[in-house]
Amino acid sequence: MRLIQNMSTIAEYPSAECPSKRVIKIAVIGGSGVGKTALVVRFLTKRFIGDYERNVGNLYNREVQIDGEQVAIQVQDTPGVEMNANGLSCTDQVSRSIQWADAVVMVFSVTDCRSFDLIGQLHQLVTRTLTDRSLPIILVANKADLLHVRHVDAQEGPLLASSLGCSFYEVSASEDYSQVHGAFHRLCVDLAKQQPQTPVNAASAGTEKKRSPLIPRPKSPNMQDLKRRFKQVLSAKVRTVTSV
Repeated sequence: MRLIQNMSTIAEYPSAECPSKRVIKIAVIGGSGVGKTALVVRFLTKRFIGDYERNVGNLYNREVQIDGEQVAIQVQDTPGVEMNANGLSCTDQVSRSIQWADAVVMVFSVTDCRSFDLIGQLHQLVTRTLTDRSLPIILVANKADLLHVRHVDAQEGPLLASSLGCSFYEVSASEDYSQVHGAFHRLCVDLAKQQPQTPVNAASAGTEKKRSPLIPRPKSPNMQDLKRRFKQVLSAKVRTVTSV
């Protein structure tokens, strides 16, 4: 699998330059601070960056080979949802992402009970938003490496996923790339098998129609900036080891 280096938004990514006949669109939703962006970047680049600016909704692109076919994957990283007096926050933007997507990844942190409690309401938001269709949904528990601050029991995630009819994955974005890759790649394989092949010209025409109402133009992440942050993290670790 290879990474498209020029990550961009839907509106900015020229469909004519994408050789793939299929496009798989995934929306990642969950509470604030659960590691959604870290999971997405880990899947796309194999790298872990622990410090991010507040997420305003970035869209990432990647091309992969699935069963010998070139497939373009678009992952919408949504703002963190929180519970307030009026219900869930950011529901408009998250709802638009759900409408746009072919599948949804719900994420909670095993260190945060509140993020776990949000999952049921997020699942309800998905079903309310999609009145005319259903989407594949998976549940991902992140930060599994932080055993000393774990507050969600290991059995609670699988039980909740079973009750919601979702596949469940417990992962550590910081420690194990294979876990993260396994969750996203399995979902992409299943989606690719479900989708009929679309002629390239038809796909390009369809893209023009989808560029307006559903997804607002999110801030486009810069690959060079991601690389710079990764180098900064490595440099900090080297300085720490040297000082010791």
